Amino acid sequence: MKVRSVFGAAYAAIAIATAVPAAAHGVGETVTPHFQQMIPNIPGKSLVALVVDYSPGGASPSHIHAKSAFIFGYVLSGEIESQVNDEPRRVYRAGESFYETPGSRHLVSRNASKTKSAKLLAVFVVDTGEKDLTTPVEQDSSSRREK
Repeated sequence: MKVRSVFGAAYAAIAIATAVPAAAHGVGETVTPHFQQMIPNIPGKSLVALVVDYSPGGASPSHIHAKSAFIFGYVLSGEIESQVNDEPRRVYRAGESFYETPGSRHLVSRNASKTKSAKLLAVFVVDTGEKDLTTPVEQDSSSRREK
């Protein structure tokens, strides 16, 4: 492996790791980086995995992801209520999955339970070096529906 490739891979890993530090983004939500790796046979793309822990009643704000991001979500435990774009809201249980295409708007992402915690694995295929993987957005009144 060339020295340039090693430094490039190390730089990309550091850039991704610092872009997604463990933090609370919503109420009762903690996001923790789990894995990041450049995809060797797809130049310019990386795989990033995050674990999202929701406390009972926890939720993420409405958000969009990096424009290059294709996202696969897998519920590790509990139940996650989700709504992407104009699709209907749905509750995903442990072992179920969903995806988001690039440019999607994630209107609802929250723990469906007020008494039990839930955990989600979010796997991104994203442009290497992308800094902002998630950006909160304002919801207009036609998008908001309280249960």
